[in-house]
Amino acid sequence: MPDKILFVDDEENVLSALKRQFRKTHEVHTAVGGAAGLEAIARGESFAVIVADMQMPEMNGVEFLREAKKRSPDSQRLMLTGNADQKTATDAVNEGCVFRFLNKPCPPDLLASALEDGIEQHRLINAERELLEGTLNGSIKLLTDILSIVAPESFGKSMALRKMARSTAGILSMQSTWNLEVAAMFSNIAYVTIPAETLERALSGGSLSAVEQPMIDRLPEVGSNLLANIPRLEKVARIVLYKEKHFDGGGFPEDNVAGDAIPLESRILKVLSDLERLKTQGMKLAVALQHMAKQASRYDPAILEAVSKMTTAEQADAEQIITKEVKLNGLQAGHVLLTNIETEDGKLLYNAGKEITATILERLYNFRRISGIQEPIKISMKASDSDKSNEAAA
Repeated sequence: MPDKILFVDDEENVLSALKRQFRKTHEVHTAVGGAAGLEAIARGESFAVIVADMQMPEMNGVEFLREAKKRSPDSQRLMLTGNADQKTATDAVNEGCVFRFLNKPCPPDLLASALEDGIEQHRLINAERELLEGTLNGSIKLLTDILSIVAPESFGKSMALRKMARSTAGILSMQSTWNLEVAAMFSNIAYVTIPAETLERALSGGSLSAVEQPMIDRLPEVGSNLLANIPRLEKVARIVLYKEKHFDGGGFPEDNVAGDAIPLESRILKVLSDLERLKTQGMKLAVALQHMAKQASRYDPAILEAVSKMTTAEQADAEQIITKEVKLNGLQAGHVLLTNIETEDGKLLYNAGKEITATILERLYNFRRISGIQEPIKISMKASDSDKSNEAAA
């Protein structure tokens, strides 16, 4: 499929000439003026290269490319100008982050070469991202699976927290949720440093000794330090560091960061984590939300409202969820446990709420061979997935 190129100019005859010149080798789109160019980007088109003229009324090339970068950051930006003064070039580089700066009139072969270089750069950026994110996502998934095996009580609900975080982000219209989802999965990573008895009392709302309380208070810092050692997780580490921070600036860490200065992802995890903690301690969802609303200084009100909407939507979606009991052979990746999975001698393997993965299935089959698994297993699944399972079984 040809790479998409967007030409933006205020002269229609120039755009027509450019389209004739490159239509055989590229998928060419044109826009008359900066506003029309931004509209083309807003329609969801993925442009490898965006070429803009400098001298345009209402919105010049630098202003347009600055906005284009915000809305389509991966697109490579080229500037064409007949006014090649130093300030124009400086503004184009510093504000528009242009890949190439070309003078008008530009020889066709030079423009064609610049376009090819821009397309290649766009491909390299996307290929590197796919490689890094694919490798990193795979490593993260494996690590969280291992953590849920080592400490099922602590990590059994990480995937559920990730799902709620993603849904909340959707209500808040967040454009990128990658850091939030990874932070949700690793938000409890520091639990592995706490004695099991202490952690159990902390999670259930029990009293802690003068020695134990500081351990619990420092969990975000410990978790942040562990994650900071992993390349590309620096932002995730900061999110985890501030996940217990109060919206008014109280809580941990004890610094001057407050309100919107707290990472948005941290504010989301604060609400979701406290909500789950209250539910674990026996509060019903509606009561827990009312209790949190009375502690307004702790939570971002916009996020508290979004989480309330999210839980309402999830309750409606629950009507599309079916529950059933299955043997281990009927358990599939994507099923969510409604009861704990234990060995025949009562050893806990996975908590209710855990989403089944391929790694978990492999471990369960191994346990069944050695010590047996208590069956049947109660799970929930989407009605559509149930239909697919029935078709596969038939």
